[in-house]
Amino acid sequence: MYLWDELRARAAADRPVRVGLIGAGKFGSMFLSQVPSTTGLEVRAIADLHPDRARAACRAVGWTDARIAGTRFTDDAIEMVRDDAVDVVVEATGDPAAGIAHARAACAAGRHVVMVNVEADVLAGPLLAAEARAAGVVYTMAYGDQPALTCELVEWARACGFDVVAAGKGTKYLPSYHASTPDTVWDHYGLTADEARAAGMNSRMFNSFLDGTKSAIEMAAIANATGLAPAPDGLRFPPCGRDDLAQVLRPAEAGGQLHHKGQVEVVSSLERDGRPVPGDLRWGVYVVVEAPNDYTASCFRQYGMNTDASGRYSAMYKPFHLIGLELNVSILAAGLLGKPTGAARDFVGDVAATAKRDLAAGETLDGEGGFTVYGKLLPAGASLDRGALPIGLAHGVTLKRAIGAGEVVGWSDVEIDPSGMAVEVRREMEARFADRSDT
Repeated sequence: MYLWDELRARAAADRPVRVGLIGAGKFGSMFLSQVPSTTGLEVRAIADLHPDRARAACRAVGWTDARIAGTRFTDDAIEMVRDDAVDVVVEATGDPAAGIAHARAACAAGRHVVMVNVEADVLAGPLLAAEARAAGVVYTMAYGDQPALTCELVEWARACGFDVVAAGKGTKYLPSYHASTPDTVWDHYGLTADEARAAGMNSRMFNSFLDGTKSAIEMAAIANATGLAPAPDGLRFPPCGRDDLAQVLRPAEAGGQLHHKGQVEVVSSLERDGRPVPGDLRWGVYVVVEAPNDYTASCFRQYGMNTDASGRYSAMYKPFHLIGLELNVSILAAGLLGKPTGAARDFVGDVAATAKRDLAAGETLDGEGGFTVYGKLLPAGASLDRGALPIGLAHGVTLKRAIGAGEVVGWSDVEIDPSGMAVEVRREMEARFADRSDT
């Protein structure tokens, strides 16, 4: 109850936590729906490329005309983060380059940053978090999204004295999904394109969830925040239900499917033949722990924990996540306590652009959720050694040579402007953290 107590005290003193939101899409709208019922928290400004659309989003989630009239709407996010009426900036655009620019501007202005934009975080999060700490502000993952919830479970396990064996989330996965495009994505969701369009569903966003890119991005964010390392060949997506986490997600030498102890991994809600996994964790997150001694292992049994056959491995999980509906936790942790709900510390995981099909020289890559590439999780050191092009920079760049299906695209394979802000920040991050990255 510490956040609620602090929030009530601020409300009683007429000192609300003042928020500036960048991006009033689905995540932002879910957050906005909670604002009227959160005493002591106010959204002072909303920046969106289309301010009228942002106003409409506020109306759609139940804001009164008076609340809308008392909120400043703008299309200039940089100007908004410099506003002294804002304490905490929520970056929810999903655009990596924009997210980096907004985070840096917020730190320079002395604002805390809640980085909903995981794409930006994976592209340069270790550097952004370090810059925020140097500026005396908080840079944090967004509670409600799966990376922050997973980090919370890892923190719980380590604080209790458990060895963390694996952590991650669940998703719907089949190997064929890596080739999915915005034209084929709705087939896998059981929808027609017209039905999806009528529901306002973004084909590229949903395709990123399906083709494995979003899973890779989220696991890289968790790796960079916790130090849990990816397997050398990336995610394996083993089919696994909630009751079998401790059995499946053990190191191979212990009879499980992990490459090593202390790994990030995503479990699939589908068997490889397409059958649903009983008790799947498609919407949830998990941590697998190992008992440090025989007494602890006996307590696992006594208190009804699901364990592996040996009784030494067990798992804790959260079956659902509510994304923007839970975002207040990060905002208040930053604004009231000066603490993050997960933040990058080192460069441990990276996401490399990987060809979905055979690509010809001269083709232009279209980035996350598109027709040409998907994101593959790699250990950061391996990504640097291979010269892999980050998925966050694989949009609007032209190939200099042909790339085979399944091949990782390299920096040297594309025409890219080295003076672009996002490129410069990424290169700076690599240089600063390269000697600390795992291979």
